[in-house]
Amino acid sequence: MQNQHKRFVLFLVSSLVIISVAFYLSLTSGSYELSINQTFRTLFRLDVDARQDLVIFDFRLPRIVLGALVGMGLGIAGAVLQGITRNPLADPGILGINAGAGATVVCFLFLVQGSLIDINWLSIFVMPIVGWVGGMLAVVLLLVFATERGRLDPQIFILTGIAISAGFGALTLFVSLKMNPRDYEMAAVWLAGSVYSTNWKHVLITLPWILILTPFIVYKARKLDVLGLSEISATGLGLSVTKERYTLIFLSVGLIAACVSVAGSIAFVGLIAPHVARRLVGIHHRFVLPASGILGLIIVMIADWIAKTIFAPAQAPGRSSDFYYRSTLLYLSFISKQTKRKINLTKELRLCLNKQVLIKFPIQLSGKVRMGISLNDKSISPFHRLKHQVTAFPSYLY
Repeated sequence: MQNQHKRFVLFLVSSLVIISVAFYLSLTSGSYELSINQTFRTLFRLDVDARQDLVIFDFRLPRIVLGALVGMGLGIAGAVLQGITRNPLADPGILGINAGAGATVVCFLFLVQGSLIDINWLSIFVMPIVGWVGGMLAVVLLLVFATERGRLDPQIFILTGIAISAGFGALTLFVSLKMNPRDYEMAAVWLAGSVYSTNWKHVLITLPWILILTPFIVYKARKLDVLGLSEISATGLGLSVTKERYTLIFLSVGLIAACVSVAGSIAFVGLIAPHVARRLVGIHHRFVLPASGILGLIIVMIADWIAKTIFAPAQAPGRSSDFYYRSTLLYLSFISKQTKRKINLTKELRLCLNKQVLIKFPIQLSGKVRMGISLNDKSISPFHRLKHQVTAFPSYLY
């Protein structure tokens, strides 16, 4: 565990450096270039220039802050969804939440026919609310169809999410074909995922959700660790599995809906960030949750910088993040081949009955995999020292 603390501290220091570099690049790069001296003097109000002040405080800073908030929210929500479903493919896009928010926004744009475009304050506040309603509608449908006898089945949860996503996607396509070119262009930019043309009002809409919901989720990190066990094991440890799953689902959906409603469908952040976080800081959620949020923040900030510089004049970081997704997925596939034998061993428990029971499968302790650990070993986590049964974390956590 002490080794995990060191890894987490090292991760925080490295992330701070990367975030600082990404912040500087995003603040100074674009169609209007700024030097280090100009940026520093404008930020600290040493030499106020109207044009530079407008570019930094009205255009770039809100975009950077909103991208950071969206990336953090999606990363944390993805880690929660993967933890409660025990499925490494759980993601806001797969569960249909993004599709639900996108479908309602497209329907809203079709109904108003562009009449709200010139009313700035109304269009700013109505679009996120409409997207949030769509995300919550998708969640309600998800819970209705995935719940059986009052219990939530994680596997049915994922399959139902895929079906709901396909249904909302078909509705979005049908409605978008009926739209006029002007409204369709707005909807296409939003659906692609973008923080382009944001302002401080969007930040103020998203910030309360992040500040309120994130501490609750981090507080339940240990319960997420227990939910990673089998349902029988989690119940045997005294956890109300169904109650905790519902609570964590609504908390994560609140984050997802807030992020998607202001930035659109930025894909794969919630899928990739938790995988990379577990590789860097270990399997315990008190480290994985903040690490996933930080990694999501970095991914969106860098993707937005790429979108507004390399891919200019296109402005869609949601599509730029596809590059991170595909490259990271190839890397994880390569690593999984090397650890295939270890993952297969976790599926079968080989118990040697002697004077004491020995666990013959890998357990990650202090960042190392040890074999043949005694149940009476004081260094083993309480989750592994069970009196009546032996269990392990799911294989995707290693």
